[in-house]
Order: sequence, then structure tokens, then C-alpha cells
Amino acid sequence: MEKPKVVLGVSGGIAAYKACELLRRLTESGHDVRVVPTEASLHFVGAATWSALSGHPVSTGVWDDVHEVPHVRTGQSADLVVVAPATADMLAKAAHGLADDLLTNTLLTARCPVVFAPAMHTEMWEHPATRENVATLRRRGAVVVEPAVGRLTGVDTGKGRLPDPAEIFEVCRRVLARGATAPDLAGRHVVISAGGTREPLDPVRYLGNRSSGKQGYALARTAVARGARVTLIEANTGLADPAGADVVRVGTAVQLREAVLKAAADADAVVMAAAVADFRPAAYATGKIKKRDGVEPDAVALVRNPDVLAEISAERAREGQVVVGFAAETDDVLAHGREKLLRKGCDFLVVNEVGEAKTFGSEENEAVVLARTGGETPVPHGPKEALADTVWDLVAAELA
Repeated sequence: MEKPKVVLGVSGGIAAYKACELLRRLTESGHDVRVVPTEASLHFVGAATWSALSGHPVSTGVWDDVHEVPHVRTGQSADLVVVAPATADMLAKAAHGLADDLLTNTLLTARCPVVFAPAMHTEMWEHPATRENVATLRRRGAVVVEPAVGRLTGVDTGKGRLPDPAEIFEVCRRVLARGATAPDLAGRHVVISAGGTREPLDPVRYLGNRSSGKQGYALARTAVARGARVTLIEANTGLADPAGADVVRVGTAVQLREAVLKAAADADAVVMAAAVADFRPAAYATGKIKKRDGVEPDAVALVRNPDVLAEISAERAREGQVVVGFAAETDDVLAHGREKLLRKGCDFLVVNEVGEAKTFGSEENEAVVLARTGGETPVPHGPKEALADTVWDLVAAELA
């Protein structure tokens, strides 16, 4: 089979060196990658590096190899164009259709999916001109990944950091898998909870569960690739932040509730994939509970945690908001799932069977998505991103 053709555009920011790692991941996973840098980017990474890593000659202008018409052919033949890093200048040129070098000409001629991974200082990212340019590109169908929060050039810290190249690669992989399908969640804000809450018993111990958060992260990555603005409420996962998601970290069920309610205020959809503890210790011991020889420990009294899924289902923050819940069951899975769907009041409930060797911590999942209207959508055993795509298919249809 012919390798998918990817154009990797590199614009002139200090984060250009990180694109070398993205290039490596793309080539090692079987993609034919041509690097198209801007002239400014070569101050950070030279043409020889890009040529050696990609196996293709590198040009910045439209006058090299004119007989091959590169300013047209490069974009016409691509299956994906990804620009990483995308500076404020590059976003402005792309939004306004300027074409003064090979990369901007390629963006004008490409009819394939286009992904921008911005990187710049916070003030530049937050400037109204940049925000308007980003909105324009998204409106036209491009996937513009939200930058990460972290250390920037010099001593500055804030939003504007290029996301981890491994996470940008995941976005590219998912966009390529969807082919020419338009990003059907563009303009939508989705909130996803992931992981498992921990309820402190003393400074050392807690009540928790086996949830790894991988399904929630698959939902976040897939939503980004489909054009959504993603807020990820993360509880104790230890996983790398998905590119393009605004990540809010919480620990307990009460903290998760507060974060979800705040984020859901303007959300089009809320997907509660986190395993939220039903109970928490009634009292917190300020010192470590000691083991005493010959003495049985005191019983631990528990109190109920708030039912976040039922609460946001009953009190929708906005009209038309879609709410999706997850139910992990060990027996009579569908029967318990249907009962829970009615009790929680959500639009969809993803029901799966769990156990010590099932689902938790695995890269695969198997589930049935129950709809409040009575429908059932089985999802066979496979990658968690396949289940994520099924969930977003149903949500997108409901929002439409």
C-alpha cells in the first residue's frame, strides 16, 4: 500500500526543534513525510536536519525545482498537512490567504485535512487578532490545537507552549484516520472527566478504585481531532496531557463536582468517564492511623459523595446540552445499565463489564451504549479510541 503523504510545515519559533520528534514518530509509523519549513525556522533547525530525517529534499521558496510546480503539487498530493509549531504570523497568513513562501502556498492548495499546533507567548496567543485568526481557521474546517500551559522562552510561563510531540502525533493519527470527514465537533465545547477519585482516610491512605483514565483520555484526544474545544477534568491518572485539551486536575469526588459544574456552564456536551467514588470516610484522621498489636482497628464510617452525573443531568447548564455517563458493572450488565440510565437521567450511558483483568488499565474496551430513547449501540472489543469515536458519533448526531 502507498504510504500516507504528510506535509510537516515548520514555522519560525523556538519550538521548531520539537518538530524533529514529531517527524520521527510520523516516519516510523509508516508515513511519507515532506518537511516544508519557513525561512525563519531555519534559524532554529537547519535544512540538512530536515532532509536527513525525512529522506526528502527541503525547500522554503517557490523557485526551487520550478518545473515540478512545488507550490501547487505539494499541497495537492498531501493526505494531511500539519504545521508545528504554528506561530502567530503563520496563523495570520493562513487565515488571510497570504502566500509568500512554499508553506503558505501549500496551505492554499491543500484539499486534505489541516492541523495547526500553535506555539507563542501567552500575550500573542490571547491577542484579539490571533483569536480571530484561529476562529477563522476553525470555521473553515482546520483543526487548531490549543497550546499547552508551561515554560515558554526565557523565564516566562503561561499558555502558549507547543504540546508534547507525542500528543500532536496522536491528533494527526486520528485526523488521518477520519480522512476527508469534516471536523463535526468544530465550534463545540465538550467537558470530559477521566480517572478515579481518591478519598483521603489519613495523610497516607485513601479509598480509591482501579480506573486508569485511559478511556477518558481517548475521548479527549478524539474530540480534539474532531475539532472540539476540550476541557478535561483529570483525577489521579498520571497520564500526559492530551494535545489541545485544557486540563483541570482534581483529587476527590467533591473537587471533581466543583470542576465539572464550573466547566459545564457553557458546554455543549459533558461526558462523565471518571470513576467517581460513591462514598468517602466520614472523618479524616490528621495523623497516620497506627496498627496496634492485639487490637482490632476501628470501623471506618462512610458517607455518600454527591452524584455528579445525576446532578448535571437534572439541571442542564444550557438548553440542548448532551450528557453521557459511564457504568462499570460486574454482573447483569445491561439490566443494571438500563436501570442506572433511568435513575441518572442522562442522554446516553456507556455500559461495560469490569473486573481485575477487564477494562481498567487496558488499551482496549468493549461496551454497549444505551440511549434514553431506547436504542442500543454495541461496540465490539477493540481500542478505546474506537469506543470514543462511537460516543462522539452519537453526541454529534444528538447536537445536530
